[in-house]
Amino acid sequence: MAGLMYLVDAYEITLMPPRGTPSLWPVRVLTDFGKDANVVGALVVMLVGVILIAPALHGSPRLHLLRLGRRLEFFLAAVVVPLLAGELIKWIVGRGRPFVGGHANPFNFAPFAGTEAFASFPSAHAITSAALAFAVSAAWPRVRGAMIIYAVAIAGTRLVLLAHHPSDVVGGALIGLIGAMWVRYWFAAGRLGFAIRHDGRIVPLGRPSGPGIGPRKGVAHGSSTP
Repeated sequence: MAGLMYLVDAYEITLMPPRGTPSLWPVRVLTDFGKDANVVGALVVMLVGVILIAPALHGSPRLHLLRLGRRLEFFLAAVVVPLLAGELIKWIVGRGRPFVGGHANPFNFAPFAGTEAFASFPSAHAITSAALAFAVSAAWPRVRGAMIIYAVAIAGTRLVLLAHHPSDVVGGALIGLIGAMWVRYWFAAGRLGFAIRHDGRIVPLGRPSGPGIGPRKGVAHGSSTP
C-alpha cells in the first residue's frame, strides 16, 4: 500500500478524465453492480425468496433450492463481514478522495472525520466485488474466470470515476478476499456448504470432491437451511 501511495496514486489520478464527463455514463452504470447496498440487497431478496418458496416444494426441487439457500447465506456473510471491517478502517484512516483539497495529494488524511470526502481507503466497491467473486468462485469453481473479470471491472470503474486511488482499490480487494476466505473457513468448519479435506483443502459440498465427501452428504447438510 505504501509503495502504491508513493509511486502510483498521484500519477494515476492525473491520467483519468474529469469528474462528470458525460461520456462516462456507461462506467457509472457498471460501477453500480459493485455497490455494497445493491449487492447485499440483491442477496437478501434472493435468500428471502428461497425461504418463502422452499416450504411449498417437495423432494429433489426442494433439496436443490435449499442448497441454493445455503450458498446465498455464504455469499451474504462473505460480503458483509469484510464490508464491516472496511467501514471501520475508513472511519479510522479518513483518507481524502482524489483531488479533495484541490490537489493530487495521496497523503491527505483526516482520521475519524467520518465524512464521505474522507472515506477513500479502502474502496467499498472493491471489497464487495472481490469478496463476491471469491465466494461465488468457491461455491461454483467453473465461473471463476467470469467472476475475476467482474471484480477487476468494478475496481477499474472506481479509478476511472476518480472515486478512489489505486491503493484504495487494491487495499479494498485484499480486505474483501481475506474476509471472504475467513467466512468460507468458518462455514467449512461447521460443514455448512463446505468441508475441509484431510489434506487441508476446502471444497464445496454437493458434488463428488474426494474421499468421504460425496453428493449425498452435500444434500443432507444443504437441506438444513431454514
